[in-house]
Amino acid sequence: MADENEELTLEEEGGKGGKMKLIIIAVVVIVVGAVAAFFLLGGDDAPVDEAATEQTEGAPKEEKPVEVGTAKYVTMPRPFTFNVPGTSRDRLVQIKVQLMVRGDNNEELAQKHIPLIEGALLKAFSTGNADALATAAGKDALKLKAAQEVQKSVIDVAGSKIVEEVLFTGFVMQ
Repeated sequence: MADENEELTLEEEGGKGGKMKLIIIAVVVIVVGAVAAFFLLGGDDAPVDEAATEQTEGAPKEEKPVEVGTAKYVTMPRPFTFNVPGTSRDRLVQIKVQLMVRGDNNEELAQKHIPLIEGALLKAFSTGNADALATAAGKDALKLKAAQEVQKSVIDVAGSKIVEEVLFTGFVMQ
């Protein structure tokens, strides 16, 4: 009988130690998760990009830098549908576009100048090539060209870069 009591006390002590290890592990996991969430979600203070600051300081006087603020997205009212030449055959392309702007004022200006922006986008899209648009690099180059055309057109009318980026939200090529 004495041997059975010894085994019971050893098992009880081992069970308490196992529960304690489990509790410690759970606490460590919770603390690590909380610290990770704090660093990933809590960092509102973004570091200042010195290259962007130098770029805006050296900008021409008639060109105002893009307003820093909340990103807003202006949807173009209809998709752009056009033909592009290719080596084997011409292709039909349809692109849905949204414009990324910063701040409420730029959002209103972009909506006000939609016909001008559509014209600039059509001008940029007319330079496309089906073989280039079949690649991701070709699509990126077209987005960059479109953003440059839109910014150039809008600066002439509004006096500032209203549109920061042109985004393709739909792209179909047949």
